[in-house]
Amino acid sequence: MPPLAALRAFEAAGRLGGFSLAAEELGVTPGAITAHLKGLEERLGAPLFERGARGVRLTPLGARVLPDFTEAFDVLIGAVQRLQGEAAPQQVRIATLPALAQLWLSPRLPGLRAAAPEIRVSITALEAPPSAKRDAHDLYLFYQPPGARRGGTILARDAIFPVCTPELAARLSRPEDLNPEECLVDSTWADDWPDWAAGAGLAGFRPRGPVFSLYALAVEEAVNGAGVLMAHAPLVARHLAEGRLVRPFDLVLERAPALMLWPARPAGKGSSVARVIDWLRDCAAEEGGAG
Repeated sequence: MPPLAALRAFEAAGRLGGFSLAAEELGVTPGAITAHLKGLEERLGAPLFERGARGVRLTPLGARVLPDFTEAFDVLIGAVQRLQGEAAPQQVRIATLPALAQLWLSPRLPGLRAAAPEIRVSITALEAPPSAKRDAHDLYLFYQPPGARRGGTILARDAIFPVCTPELAARLSRPEDLNPEECLVDSTWADDWPDWAAGAGLAGFRPRGPVFSLYALAVEEAVNGAGVLMAHAPLVARHLAEGRLVRPFDLVLERAPALMLWPARPAGKGSSVARVIDWLRDCAAEEGGAG
């Protein structure tokens, strides 16, 4: 039997069409994938991939056997997921954006623990939803277009608008007043400022201010008075409610992707996963987020 790691590397690289993508999915380096496949091909005495300047592709042999390995790993991973679920039925694993983990989900966890102290919730911050079939998480919380995920629950609609401290807002009476101000930029949502500025009639507006790769840090800096931030409504709702941030202008730009929660697998009625879904949905509805 060849090493299981080598077989996983072959299946992932063949299914995804590249060594780097396989490395990202399996949580290893591309060099490790290359080494696994080289060892597997040497053991078999036959190549599984053709290497070229434009990347790699399966050989005829690799293409013929790949479906069998994909099916086998799907069955194996499904069995592991069932084993984990039955071994720890009170454990719920949630994958979500870093900003959502820090700014939306984390503040609600104390209430969830109080309502269901027997359920243990763990959170993994990811930049994009992983493949549910190949993933050990139970729930996913990401921005998604409405209807994009079967069984998904919309927890909050999204909209963008500038926010800042009350002290800074005192010198902003119209959008043109933003020109001399520090405007904080999030690298993931770099189009937010130009989109809102166009709606506000600020032709050619370019934000001047620091760029952040962590949205939660940008929000914290806005609270600290470092500048004006283009906010996403669900992520600053608590700061607005408590007065740490305010909206200096009335213009709100609606965004199509909504804050959506969906299960990796069908959640049985009364299960821990179903209870977490129900609690977060009810919590969002009480706060008016789902409207």
